[in-house]
Amino acid sequence: MSPAPASARALTVDSLNPKVLALADHFGGAIARRAQRMQEVLEKDPGSYPFNEIIYCNLSNPHSLGQQPNKFFHEVLALCDYPHLLHWSVTNSIFSPDAIARAREILDLIPGRATGGYSHCQGTEGLRNTIAVGIASRDGFPCYAEDIFLTDGAAPPVHMVMQLLIRGEKDGILCPVPSHFLYTSSMVLCGATLVPYYLDESGGWSVSISDLKKHLDAGRSEGITVRGLVVVNPGNPTGQVLVGENQCEIVEFCRSENLVLIADEVYQENVYTDEKKFNSFKKIARSMGYGEGDISLISFHSVSNGYYGECGRRGGYMEVTGFNSEVRKQMYKVASLSACSNISGQILMSLAMNPPMAMVQTFNSFEGMTCSKAEGAMFVFPSVRLTKKAIAAAEAMNTKPDVFYALRLLESTGIVVLPGSVFGQVPGTWHFRCTILQPEEKVQLFIYRFKAFHEAFMGEFHD
Repeated sequence: MSPAPASARALTVDSLNPKVLALADHFGGAIARRAQRMQEVLEKDPGSYPFNEIIYCNLSNPHSLGQQPNKFFHEVLALCDYPHLLHWSVTNSIFSPDAIARAREILDLIPGRATGGYSHCQGTEGLRNTIAVGIASRDGFPCYAEDIFLTDGAAPPVHMVMQLLIRGEKDGILCPVPSHFLYTSSMVLCGATLVPYYLDESGGWSVSISDLKKHLDAGRSEGITVRGLVVVNPGNPTGQVLVGENQCEIVEFCRSENLVLIADEVYQENVYTDEKKFNSFKKIARSMGYGEGDISLISFHSVSNGYYGECGRRGGYMEVTGFNSEVRKQMYKVASLSACSNISGQILMSLAMNPPMAMVQTFNSFEGMTCSKAEGAMFVFPSVRLTKKAIAAAEAMNTKPDVFYALRLLESTGIVVLPGSVFGQVPGTWHFRCTILQPEEKVQLFIYRFKAFHEAFMGEFHD
């Protein structure tokens, strides 16, 4: 049977969705393909170019460039994916105690304790609760599981938001230039009109409110209904971190102009300067006194980007606030079309928002102990409020109370610290010095052992 003529074929380029054809062919892809071909040539003929390797500075794909994955995260994933390991005695010598404990907690949250099953379309409720607690801890303001949609990275929720906001070509979104092509591409596919605004390079790629207003007014004068404003913080590709004052201006602008604030915050852990810190737009809005009824805000975060770099394990969340119940029903309807995001990604996102505690956090969580943040050197110097019984037990052994505590710690756990009396301290206070040099794989074991000891010690010498 002879093939049908090209003109009679069911699908040709000319018969494709014109919105797909309207997507830009990104020159970055062409450069990457050229680089791959050059690498193949170099492997066959090392003298072909005046360099001996291709250095990929175009990829935001840390693991492929040699960054080692978070050991704790991968241990928890392995245990959740194959929970039979939790019943093997050898597991205790392979996996950290904290990973084992966390895997048990997570499996208890998952229906059927199976990572291969469906979850609620917004994501597993228990994992959303964990993420909500993490967001509340980050921001200092309440967060609720019903506001969280767990997603396969940050791209699907961006597409979802565009589908919800865009009704036709007369609807537009204010989008920064430069910015990642995800937003412009999503708008093209939804038939939206891009309303660009330009980041102020001379001002450290900040957002100029006067420029925003100019482009908003220009769009409206052309009959465009501008529905929302996209802000990427920290920035991609610019790498800036917005200052709080600029964020306050942006919040006020969206509130006064009745725009949905769409906050891309996937690089929030990647802040490298002491002069700035990440603040979520939700934290900024709540700090200004604005609540649910004042501003509509959608924020994205992802473990597939940024610090953790789990690009191949798609995990993310969308937090939505400031929308009424009828709008939320429509969001839920759209989310349900995808059944649910992958469970491994949901687990990773919960771990990213509730990571194992660092040493200072751990000490501050102990009964009767306080510890200042380490700002330099390689030590912390926690204070321990020892009970009268503990002090009496030390005196009965002709030993200083902090030395008594340190000796009991060593004998119970094998952990060596130096008592504060070695260095001097205010009379009646007790401390110990602990280095912060332990490798990652030993930190969690340290925390597990120290916590168990301190709880037993305080219980034994309770007044």
